[in-house]
Amino acid sequence: MDILDFNLDSPFFYNWSGKFEAPDKNWIHMSRELLDFEFIVMTEGELYIAADDKKYVVHPGEYLIVCPPCHQYGYQASDCSFYWAHFTYHDLQNDPVHHSEFPGLPDADEKRILLPVQETIPRPDRLIVLLKQLQNCDIKYRSMNLSNYALTTCLCELFSQLYLSNRQASVKGGKLQLYSDIVDYINWRVREPLYVNEVAAYFGYNEKYITTFFKKISGTSLKTYITERKMDLAKAMLTDTNMPIAQIGYEIGFSDNHNFSNAFKKATGQSPSDYRSTYAGRTLYHK
Repeated sequence: MDILDFNLDSPFFYNWSGKFEAPDKNWIHMSRELLDFEFIVMTEGELYIAADDKKYVVHPGEYLIVCPPCHQYGYQASDCSFYWAHFTYHDLQNDPVHHSEFPGLPDADEKRILLPVQETIPRPDRLIVLLKQLQNCDIKYRSMNLSNYALTTCLCELFSQLYLSNRQASVKGGKLQLYSDIVDYINWRVREPLYVNEVAAYFGYNEKYITTFFKKISGTSLKTYITERKMDLAKAMLTDTNMPIAQIGYEIGFSDNHNFSNAFKKATGQSPSDYRSTYAGRTLYHK
């Protein structure tokens, strides 16, 4: 495994970003000399891409960081779509430390993040929303400082999802397994109506116990976590599809648009339509 160790005494330097959609099923990534980092987040299909002699297949829900300098090229047709961002590091030196094994988490006061070159994203919907906001910052404000920090936020979010989420370091054995099983169950049923008593019944515990257990580990109530997962999914759908708002509410388990809109506004401070108009703009490129 190739793990990149970035020092964040200063933010990453944003170059440009967009969303790519293959024009047809025979599209192959261009051949070029890559002089900055490319961060790719897959949404649909598979991307067949190489950097020098290393070949990668990137699946939906995965990311890839292609490191410079290298000869980047597609080696097979890729009918796919993905978000991408180019950035540089350390005043254009582009020289993170590389580890072949996980070196252990940085101390809390260290300004470092660790990112494998390729990995599955635990919460791709959250990352997609941040990438949409990055594009919105670039299009609306044209502020390099803002774009630099927005990009850095995306990569810090990824690091947090991979290594800092769920406070798992302090939980061991069966308790960690139960917590992970609950999270997996919620993710499995996130598009359905889902209530705390159903989660408790599924795992054979009473509602009070499962609520106390989950909050002790995560710091968030089980009811709030279920709502947050649904709202994260709604945000991604609002910004990345043209699906009607009422249909989005239905897709994540709300029986009517009124209840969905109220829940969304309570969680985000914006109505679904206002959120969509704020963040839905995206830049499409055919490479």
